[in-house]
Amino acid sequence: QAQLVESGGGLGQPGGSLRLSCAASGFAFSSSDMAWYRQFPGKQRVLLAEISSGGITHYVDFVKGRFSISRDNAKGTVSLQMNSLKPEDTAAYYCYGRDPLGYVYWGQGTQVTVSS
Repeated sequence: QAQLVESGGGLGQPGGSLRLSCAASGFAFSSSDMAWYRQFPGKQRVLLAEISSGGITHYVDFVKGRFSISRDNAKGTVSLQMNSLKPEDTAAYYCYGRDPLGYVYWGQGTQVTVSS
């Protein structure tokens, strides 16, 4: 059974950093494109960053220079390093994967709260 499990959320300080991790299992992770999304209450999930199976990254403008996505195919993990946190980064963060056959997987989400 394919599964994505996020970890690393919690309380962050404005201007501080948090690192989210996502552990994948049950599908061809190394051949899959991966991404991180976030969701505000009552809103749709929004793409933040993606990394292809080949390691090519793409960021939406509002996280460029602050967030960094990476993957470790040997460990089956994808991470999101979040720096210069802002209170408006408070949201639920989700790991996303799309395998070579087009099947899509979502993690259960991890809450990030940025507050002093």
